[in-house]
Amino acid sequence: MAIRGIIFDFDGLILDTETPDLTVLSEQYQDHGVTLQVERWALGLGTHGAFHPYEELRALLGRPVDEPALQQARRARYLQIVEHQSLQPGVTAVLALAEARGLGRAIASSSDRAWVAGWAQRHGIHDRFQAIRTRDDVARVKPAPDLFLAAATALGLPPAECLVLEDSPNGMRAALAAGMACVAVPIPALAQAELPPHTLRLASLAQLPADALLAEVERRLASR
Repeated sequence: MAIRGIIFDFDGLILDTETPDLTVLSEQYQDHGVTLQVERWALGLGTHGAFHPYEELRALLGRPVDEPALQQARRARYLQIVEHQSLQPGVTAVLALAEARGLGRAIASSSDRAWVAGWAQRHGIHDRFQAIRTRDDVARVKPAPDLFLAAATALGLPPAECLVLEDSPNGMRAALAAGMACVAVPIPALAQAELPPHTLRLASLAQLPADALLAEVERRLASR
């Protein structure tokens, strides 16, 4: 099966906005004398509303916390870090290959449109995508398949001809449910984690040249 479209996740895949969140929350937990469990935090990756860090903190402490103050401090520190993040390695190479071959290009993210479009514009890649689908466009976010299916529809392609690039387990589940091939590229915090079913796992999109990555995916699909 030839791949005719590539659908990129955003947070963690195009721009690592996830590791800074883990860093800031871990610092806040440590300030309260407890440890944030990565596997608990990861429940919220790639989706929306699945992990509530301050409910978790209250439960660990057995007492109330000043959530508004913590939220405000977290947001300020988080944005300060994200503003200095570069695009993830290999992203522009895969994007360039897709452009050169005339493949469809879309972003599908459980974040809102303002967040995704804003950062994509800031990094100069917004107009290189033919479609962007976010939680503003669907009834259900990942791990439901809605976002990926909406992106495929926007590209005018059947799901089986789309390749998803994902870092989060919830996103990988969504790709599977959508009937799409998936390259799993977990962030460093999940480097050793067991992941949902996927077509190919890489430590980085730069691990393979973009053409070799696509060829390997198509080879694996053909051998099924």
